[in-house]
Amino acid sequence: MVSSQMASLARTSAPKTFNKALLLPLQLPDAVPSDLDEFDFSDVFGATPHQHPVEVNVVNSTRLSDLNGIVYNDPEIIQNRSHSLVGPSSFVNQPLQLAKLTIHETENALELADCISSESETEAEKQLNVDTEKRSCKEVPEPEKVGGVGLEDFEVLKLVGRGAFGKVFQVRKKGTSEIYAMKVMRKDKIMEKNHAEYMKAERDILTKIDHPFIVQLRYSFQTKYRLYLVLDFVNGGHLFFQLYRHVMFSEDLARIYTAEIVSAVSHLHANGIMHRDLKPENILLDVEGHAMLTDFGLAKQFEENARSNSMCGTIEYMAPEIVLGKGHDKAADWWSVGILLFEMLTGKPPFCGGNRERIQQKIMKEKIKLPAYLSSDVHSLLKGLLQKEPSRRLGCGPGGSSEVKNHKWFKCINWKKLEARSIQPAFRPDVAGKLCVANFDECWTNAALYDSPVASPVAGDCNFTGFSYVRPSSLLK
Repeated sequence: MVSSQMASLARTSAPKTFNKALLLPLQLPDAVPSDLDEFDFSDVFGATPHQHPVEVNVVNSTRLSDLNGIVYNDPEIIQNRSHSLVGPSSFVNQPLQLAKLTIHETENALELADCISSESETEAEKQLNVDTEKRSCKEVPEPEKVGGVGLEDFEVLKLVGRGAFGKVFQVRKKGTSEIYAMKVMRKDKIMEKNHAEYMKAERDILTKIDHPFIVQLRYSFQTKYRLYLVLDFVNGGHLFFQLYRHVMFSEDLARIYTAEIVSAVSHLHANGIMHRDLKPENILLDVEGHAMLTDFGLAKQFEENARSNSMCGTIEYMAPEIVLGKGHDKAADWWSVGILLFEMLTGKPPFCGGNRERIQQKIMKEKIKLPAYLSSDVHSLLKGLLQKEPSRRLGCGPGGSSEVKNHKWFKCINWKKLEARSIQPAFRPDVAGKLCVANFDECWTNAALYDSPVASPVAGDCNFTGFSYVRPSSLLK
């Protein structure tokens, strides 16, 4: 398997801080070399954009254990981020700048224009010098709309992300004030990488999920050249976006986020689903500050006592059994929850730095080093979740997810109130209404609307049978 091209996120502005001072490590996270050709699969609301790192002068590289209670505020931090490992990617394409705001699909591009005529299409092709190779494809009928919902029912507002097989747009359903995120995926790219089953699985899993801390699928449909998932637009930003602004979270705030994530993961496992790519980039914050799990591109439905042998996930959050290729089950998600919690409390994952092979060695062999400023209760939880042997990992015993929920670090959590969204996180992102995109990177939101030329799918059935979906009204909130 091949990983994705690493995006380097450099902080260039002063972060927001909590009211109280925080103990912070002085040593910078090691930079991960970008010589690997990796494949970006974190495509809901887009991956972190490529930027040049900011140079930071570090005078003292004292270890955390040697700080002796010294308090440091607002350190400069550089953190390189890995992407999900899912498959080879050597195809590079150049984007085409398109027109305005109404979606119109052609074989060559997903065009955005006020009106489309044969004359304007011809002129656009001449202007953009589009030369798309025509490939043979099994003829299939145009996919039918389900429940009267199709591409022409949505108006594009903003680009909010870009991923493996396409882009994510903020859209409005025409004739309403409803705002959604539309994930647009190119069939030729999907079939080129042999990932049709991943896409079908993502859609199937999303139709089965109804949970207060999981982003909901509202519609899915397809056209001749693309697949579309229309999801809730959650505009408080990625958990990573906010974590990077704040450097790290207090235990009280991290407890609420972790409890909401535990609740979502427990729901998935109870329904025979493992996520397999839990990380801050795949958790969004809503307007009230609640954590919302998203991006099911690597999720898998499983049977009890069955194991998967796929090499998948994001390296820093990958469980030892996945790294070793011994086969994995839902226990791998609990490991990732532990890594997430560690990162929220310290500012970086416990195993990072160096190239992919070096990080894998750390995951398999190194013992986790827990900062002394963390409470003994969270030490205990982290040790339980980050057991390298899956059978000994918290959440993997006879009690299942109850082992995690009943841990003493969560003793102040009323799980019924939590799942009723009655427990309010202390932090609320700055959101100025449903249209607000301030918590997404300006690399996307300030960009002109682009799309790439698309060739016809080259093999197999171009129609993803049964892909269309409209969420039942009984499940709509």
